[in-house]
Amino acid sequence: MKRIMTSILILASVNAFAQTETLTKDDLAMELQPLKTSIQTLQKENGSLKYEISNLNIKLSNAYKSIDSLRTLTQKNSSAISQTASELGIKISATETNTNQKFMEVDKSLIKNSLYGMIGVLTAILISIFIYWLLNKRQKSDKTDIFEKLSRTKASIEESLVKQFEKQTELLNAQIHLLVQQNKNIPANANQEPDHSLALKVANEVNLIERNLSLMDSNVKGYKQLKKSIEKIKDNLNANGYEIIELLGKTYHPGLPVTIINSFPDENLEKDQEVISKILIPAVRYKDKIIQTAQIEVSIGV
Repeated sequence: MKRIMTSILILASVNAFAQTETLTKDDLAMELQPLKTSIQTLQKENGSLKYEISNLNIKLSNAYKSIDSLRTLTQKNSSAISQTASELGIKISATETNTNQKFMEVDKSLIKNSLYGMIGVLTAILISIFIYWLLNKRQKSDKTDIFEKLSRTKASIEESLVKQFEKQTELLNAQIHLLVQQNKNIPANANQEPDHSLALKVANEVNLIERNLSLMDSNVKGYKQLKKSIEKIKDNLNANGYEIIELLGKTYHPGLPVTIINSFPDENLEKDQEVISKILIPAVRYKDKIIQTAQIEVSIGV
């Protein structure tokens, strides 16, 4: 810009000088030489600017092509993601349907087995009462023989119950397997609360079996194996975040997650001492959160 202004001033001075006096040819050439030099410099700079503008146009064209390519790739990725999400939704729906069907089958099997178990228990009790009455009526044996027969009968009944409970633990293990599959089907980033119904059913059945075992002789055939099976089921529940809270035999206080159903006086306890003597429904914790309150019976010292 300075050079342009200089050229204009030189032209103006030439014109002014021409008006005042006559210039020779050599004088005029000397006056015009700086102007020519300025013009040539401007032409070179103009050429350089044109070259830079051309390079910028090429880069801009390449950038437009890259943007178009990225736009096309983005559209393809969006379509692929939509298709994958659709396929995943179909698979999850199919898995959920299959899992629900298995839940129903196991529930039906467990209900059936539990009914048979209860019928077996009632039948065993009636048989025991009948045998006791029969032996008492006949009075052909002394008391030692009667007690031995009753003991053998009781042991036989308890062995049958242990076998029934062992079969029931197999169903409970199958339910835990389904519980594991159910947890795997829940997305890792999902905030929804899982369905605890299956785990609570298993916990309730475990409590029922343990309650019956506490009434049996520990020397009964299969008793120790059944205890190990129950502990394994508890460990599997713990591995999935569920804990059956141990309350039996503990001192009752209002802070416990329990509801008292019945209370009975107990002369073996200190006066006003309250001890949990029976668990009707267990308390269950899931990841430090109580999801089921226990129903208990309490013995009170008198």
